[in-house]
Amino acid sequence: MPKQRAKGPQQLQGGSAPSPITLGGRRVTILDVAERADVSVSAVSKVVRGAYGVSPQMQTRVTAAIEELGYRPHTGARTMRGRSYTVGVVLVELTSPFQTEVAQGVSDALTDTPYQDVIVTGGTTPERQTRSIEALLDRQVDGLLLVAPWLDAESIDKFAKIVPTVTIALHGSPVGFDTVVDDERLGARLMVDHLVANGHRRIVHTSMPSAAWEKKFVLSHTARRQGFEQAMRGHGLEPDIIETWYSEQGGHDAAMQALTRSKPPTAIFAGADISALGTLRAAEELGLQVPEDLSVVGYDNIYASTINRVSLTTVDQSGQHTGEAAVRCLMERIEGRTEPKKFVVAPELVVRGTSGAPAKRTKRQRTPAAS
Repeated sequence: MPKQRAKGPQQLQGGSAPSPITLGGRRVTILDVAERADVSVSAVSKVVRGAYGVSPQMQTRVTAAIEELGYRPHTGARTMRGRSYTVGVVLVELTSPFQTEVAQGVSDALTDTPYQDVIVTGGTTPERQTRSIEALLDRQVDGLLLVAPWLDAESIDKFAKIVPTVTIALHGSPVGFDTVVDDERLGARLMVDHLVANGHRRIVHTSMPSAAWEKKFVLSHTARRQGFEQAMRGHGLEPDIIETWYSEQGGHDAAMQALTRSKPPTAIFAGADISALGTLRAAEELGLQVPEDLSVVGYDNIYASTINRVSLTTVDQSGQHTGEAAVRCLMERIEGRTEPKKFVVAPELVVRGTSGAPAKRTKRQRTPAAS
């Protein structure tokens, strides 16, 4: 298929324009043009808009990239002038209570600034996350906040070269972007220490599968899992992990698997509070009393955990504080800071009503699996 050629930057602002060519089955974006010309997205925008302050060399490079790729600017991008005063926030999904609390923290922190947040979901595949980020870049956001991004560090660095970027819940040593993380390994250790101190030895941890690219950088659930494993071995206990998804149903399914064993656990440490809620439902269905028959604990300290009827023992990492810290880092980046920064939120154990000492069973007492 022959390449379609653009009419040139000035002509692209009005009149007819060619149908956009595609790369790998997707529409060519302003990011593609910026990468091909080896310039910033804002530079491409200036050329497309015919703005002042564009050197002849820049004009030539960007025009050549536009013609080569057959780029057709987004209608909104053609009308922008200077900063857009928008911040792109990419969540994995809207059903995660902790991520929405982080998003609320971001919105609150932007209240007294000229910036407005634009929130999108990116899912858990690199392909979809990339599309979501590119859509934000095509709309000229001034910065990116990526919450638990399912992307390798190299891909994130690529975006960070285009626009200031801060990740949340991604552990590692960044180069071109900032990170805001909870000390997940410490948080998991605090919870294991609490359960062991109460007399538990058979403790199950529910986690999620690690992403294929997790090596130098790991997501929060992997860091919690590592902290759990280290803490259990430190107490001379064998780690017991069931992989699921951080959802109410995922927590329920993992708990049913654990509690119908011949030797069920006396405590379940859910990797997220939303999973712990599913664990509580499973315990109720099996006729177990919490915490008399089973201790159930979580991680995140979402609002639902504080309700008296739930009263979940958990680890607080403050989604509000996390979102606010991420905005501070991003504003510093937008204002010119270039060196990478890592902000660590200190976890805090919050003991409530769902944890206690394991029940002392007699030989005649039977578990749900033995009935």
